[in-house]
Amino acid sequence: MSEEERINCTIRHEIHQYLFSSVYILVLLVGVPSNMYSLYHAAVQLKQKNELGVYLMNLTVSDLLYLASLPVWLQYFFQDDDWRHREWLCQLCGFLLYENIYISIGFLCCISLDRYLAVVHPLRFTSLRSMNAAWLVSAIIWVKEIAVGVVFFRHKELSKDHKNQSVCFEHYPMEPWEYPINYYRFTIGFVFPLSILSVSYLCVLRAVGRSAGTQPVQKIRIRQLVGSTILIFLVCFSPYHVFLLVRTLLERDCNFISKIFNYYHLSLLLTTLNCVADPALYCFVSESARRSLYRAVIRPFAGILICCCRRGKASPANPATDSHEVATDENNGHPTVMLLTHTSPLNNAKTDPAIKKTILITEMDEKIIIPSIVQSNKN
Repeated sequence: MSEEERINCTIRHEIHQYLFSSVYILVLLVGVPSNMYSLYHAAVQLKQKNELGVYLMNLTVSDLLYLASLPVWLQYFFQDDDWRHREWLCQLCGFLLYENIYISIGFLCCISLDRYLAVVHPLRFTSLRSMNAAWLVSAIIWVKEIAVGVVFFRHKELSKDHKNQSVCFEHYPMEPWEYPINYYRFTIGFVFPLSILSVSYLCVLRAVGRSAGTQPVQKIRIRQLVGSTILIFLVCFSPYHVFLLVRTLLERDCNFISKIFNYYHLSLLLTTLNCVADPALYCFVSESARRSLYRAVIRPFAGILICCCRRGKASPANPATDSHEVATDENNGHPTVMLLTHTSPLNNAKTDPAIKKTILITEMDEKIIIPSIVQSNKN
């Protein structure tokens, strides 16, 4: 390896072995199932001819491609930042990392612009909100980012550090050919999309506030969708681009690198959280996604809390009695209604009479059990 491909600074990579590896494992455990779940709801949106589903599906595919590269990065970190694979695999993993950043930014902008046109100009620009237009815009984003990546990653990305180990995508100090690339990333890849997101967000908020025909629930959902795209953008991508600009402007010696190294890599780590945050956008778009999330996560968790609270309130002097819900289907497939009477006697009869609960259980053809509880005093 030539002299130009050696790292002249001594860098400590402990942040990779501990923090990065822990976060990457957590992102894999949460990101893979949540993005697969999001992919299913994207397919539902596509069947409903919703152009927003096109952008959300492409966003999910980009996240899944990046998640596929995390096991290779984990192996790299566990081997003390020593790349033992071929150089093309280093270039591919770095390509997926950076492409996920800018493809995600592109589709977050598409989502914000789509909501802007839907809310501010609902009767105009309908051709821009069609399925064909959404697929065309998505193809342009993918082709543009892949082409830029191919141009940027034609350089060698493996270097030798002071331990004579091969490190991937690390050049310290920064090499001259990286300066124009970083300026492009900061201006075109970050500042320009941030301007689009900010303007569209403000216009949507103003239009929703003035709209008299939009239901309050719909207003809240629109605000949450556009606001969440801004939040994901600011939290996941802003710190990285700020430190990238600082490095490009000020990094000239090893002393500066040693001071900024951990901060810069922490900002790079935040971009990975984008893969976990993106699936949350579906909760503001799809009613079925919210219901499924409620059934899968919120309702079981709430049930556990309620059960624990009830057990904590029960005592030997005043035991909690059990109620049994029974539903049968004995009338040729018709719903069967049963009344179950549940009486909870209270020890202190002078102050509170026994409370009688009547539980009405109805079983429909879809096997949905609907209990309703009627409380009345014994008197």
